[in-house]
Amino acid sequence: MSVTDVRESLGRRFARLTTNAVVANPRLWRVFRWLTRRQFNAIAPVWDARRTEDAFTVLQAGLAALPESPADALDLCTGTGKAAFAIARRFPAANVVGVDLADAMIAEARRLTPPELDDRVRFQVGDAADLPFADESFDLVSLANMIPFFDELARLVRSGGHVLVSFSGGASTPIYVPFERLRAQLGRRGFTDFADFAAGPGTALLARRPRRS
Repeated sequence: MSVTDVRESLGRRFARLTTNAVVANPRLWRVFRWLTRRQFNAIAPVWDARRTEDAFTVLQAGLAALPESPADALDLCTGTGKAAFAIARRFPAANVVGVDLADAMIAEARRLTPPELDDRVRFQVGDAADLPFADESFDLVSLANMIPFFDELARLVRSGGHVLVSFSGGASTPIYVPFERLRAQLGRRGFTDFADFAAGPGTALLARRPRRS
């Protein structure tokens, strides 16, 4: 096994450890945050080379199931921006914000932004546990392979809006949360109409915040 393979294996194990710890106790994020930022800053230059062609197949399936086009969408843990670009292409009238903890990932996302999406997609560095957006700012919040911070999701999604959580490798994804836990945590915060998706190796969960009467 090469040094690169060892580092990648250790990185995957660290990501799974971090996910399990933080989902169980969100306050532990303060312990893991700087290590996570360092990890993803280091791999930003080679991140896209590690992606398989079907990495976002299940995300596309979830987007296709949305009943209407979002006006404003947020892509969390956006990495090099591929999921944000997918959202913008699926919904040509949507404005999309991509947020990532790692500065180097955001720099790559900005560099890779296609000219035709430049007026509708923007990127910024941010912590998904404490985001600088007003309450109910988004019709759609997408999370691809990231730790969910449930209170922030509930705060940011508008009445009638959706959360889409996807894992490109299903349960083998290093950052993965079982759907039972996702449904329980989102359900406690008022989300309903859960729908599961599987496409390629990936799985996704779509949840809706009911409209206020």
